[in-house]
Amino acid sequence: MNVRSARGAAARLAGRKGEIWAAIWLMARGYRILGFRLKTPQAEIDLLAKRGPILAVVEVKRRASLGAALEAVGHDQRQRLRRAGVTLAARRPSLAGASVRLDLMALAPGKLPRHIPDAWKGE
Repeated sequence: MNVRSARGAAARLAGRKGEIWAAIWLMARGYRILGFRLKTPQAEIDLLAKRGPILAVVEVKRRASLGAALEAVGHDQRQRLRRAGVTLAARRPSLAGASVRLDLMALAPGKLPRHIPDAWKGE
């Protein structure tokens, strides 16, 4: 295995571990996890979670700071993720009437996870 593919494999493993940690964090706060790494025509959703009437499309980012995690999700990606969440909600009868929201789970070395509901309000 060359250096580039080894880095890629390590990054994928770190990403999966981060998503599992984020899911545990959300479940401890009353969310039900509906899916991991859901591939849709619009985007791949890291975590799909539900609590009450809210369907949260959760983007998980591991960065050195919260600001860096927020900036790591560009405008186009946010729009694709929102459309993916709306499409999934429309296709699943159990999610009819759910309010779709785009959340961020920011992970930073040595810090507790930070869940930011509706991280990009007003966009």
